[in-house]
Amino acid sequence: GCVLVVSVIEQLAQWHNSTVKAAMERLCDYIPEKHNSLCLCTISFSIDREMNADVVCHSLRLCKQDPGQPLCHLYSPPKRKHSSGLFHALADARPKRQIRSKSFMGFSSVCAFPLLANPCEKIKYVLRNKLPFEDSDGDKFSTFPTLRGYHWRGRDCDDKNTTVYPGRRPDNWDAKSDSNCNGIWGVDPKDGIPYEEKFCKGADSKGVVLLGDSAGAHFHIPPEWMTVTQMSAKSFANLPMAFSDELDWPQFSEITGFLNSTIGGWTDSLYLRLRKRNRCNHRDLQNISQNGGSSGNLLSLIKSLARNQLLDNPAIVIYATIGNDVCNGERDTLAHMTTPKEMLSNVVQALRYLDSHLPNGSHVILTGLVDGRFLWDNLHDRYHPLGQLNKDVTYSQLYSFLDCLQVSPCSGWLTPNETLRNLTSERALQLSNVLKEIARSEKFVNFDIFYMDFPLRQTAEEWRKMGGEPWQLIEPVDGFHPSQIAAALGTAITWQKALHEWPQVLGKENPFNDQIEAIFKDQGGY
Repeated sequence: GCVLVVSVIEQLAQWHNSTVKAAMERLCDYIPEKHNSLCLCTISFSIDREMNADVVCHSLRLCKQDPGQPLCHLYSPPKRKHSSGLFHALADARPKRQIRSKSFMGFSSVCAFPLLANPCEKIKYVLRNKLPFEDSDGDKFSTFPTLRGYHWRGRDCDDKNTTVYPGRRPDNWDAKSDSNCNGIWGVDPKDGIPYEEKFCKGADSKGVVLLGDSAGAHFHIPPEWMTVTQMSAKSFANLPMAFSDELDWPQFSEITGFLNSTIGGWTDSLYLRLRKRNRCNHRDLQNISQNGGSSGNLLSLIKSLARNQLLDNPAIVIYATIGNDVCNGERDTLAHMTTPKEMLSNVVQALRYLDSHLPNGSHVILTGLVDGRFLWDNLHDRYHPLGQLNKDVTYSQLYSFLDCLQVSPCSGWLTPNETLRNLTSERALQLSNVLKEIARSEKFVNFDIFYMDFPLRQTAEEWRKMGGEPWQLIEPVDGFHPSQIAAALGTAITWQKALHEWPQVLGKENPFNDQIEAIFKDQGGY
């Protein structure tokens, strides 16, 4: 964190030809005024051109070297006249420079700050429960967008009534009110038939649920947050929303996206296509994903599913933990990967839970793991946003820095060690084969089950046909997650596969869609 912030401050000073102090003030001014208390610019330091962010942060003792561990650094060590290396730079910096921290606040002490106490408690609650913080009736749906609200699940239309929520079967055909929040209710004065009955009866309505990881939640750190040549107050306008959504953007995601993307690319999602196919499916979505999601911790996360077997419509459930069963930041990463036996146990347990909670007629699609060698192959020698100004930080350097700190999102793939990359992909294939076999052999009462490979190769091929480059399919800041473009293209590929191989999963087209839109166009807001 320190290296990131100091890097941005130093580059701001360089780009605007200003002092470090002026650059710090500029950065703080960029933070939205309402949330300016979040800008804890309390570090005071004086540096010269030879002191990069690594030197500053180690000198401040915000970065440290544990006994027996390497000295981690992002930048190449500064070059001195008579010596070189980070050790010598630190030795020079500590006695000669006035580098001090007036105050450094960790998360717990930040939460003691009066203006931040309430937001911190909300974020802690959400991280712990993965349920909407603002949910007056406790039905797991909300009228508030973030903090696991309607960015993650269909928007509630009556947060004071626990029997009103997206995805339920209509109460008395919603003749008097909208019990399932799809915007269709009331009675046709011409014949006295409720609109929901007229337009949605027998329409094979179904919702979409994602059980996934940070890729499914659509993790994204805006590159303009650390690209000083593009940085302005406008760059940080979305910062409060981003943090209250855990740096995830499910409202633009591949499975449950429903808003036009504001982070590049375009939004195309399974939910939007199901809604277009049958307007009665409006708002019936749940993105039950978390950063770091794996087959193991999904067993806890799955309990936040909101589906009543007796009252609700069937659902299409996408089970997609595409990397974290092989990805970790451990030095001996292979030893910490999920084994095929563990994968089998975890997934079967999750499916049994779904069988006891999903309405009859549901469907489950198991998605295979990605081949993450794509990341190194397409990014390692490119410049990271932090390195674009001075051409001094490649993705290879970023990966090595994170690996040294033991916080790499994937030590097995984000490494120059080709053998390790291949072994990681080999394990990922083994786990995908477990999923494939489960789909082939396991039977459940309330849903049928399918398997599909993660469509990375097809996505890359399609993007090349459109004139794109493979690296554009990867998130630029973390160099690990699928980008907005990759998410949208992946949706189209998945949809075509389903149409040709499992048409029963998608349901039939509703012939009344145009009529529904004409009558209820002002009542179907998100």
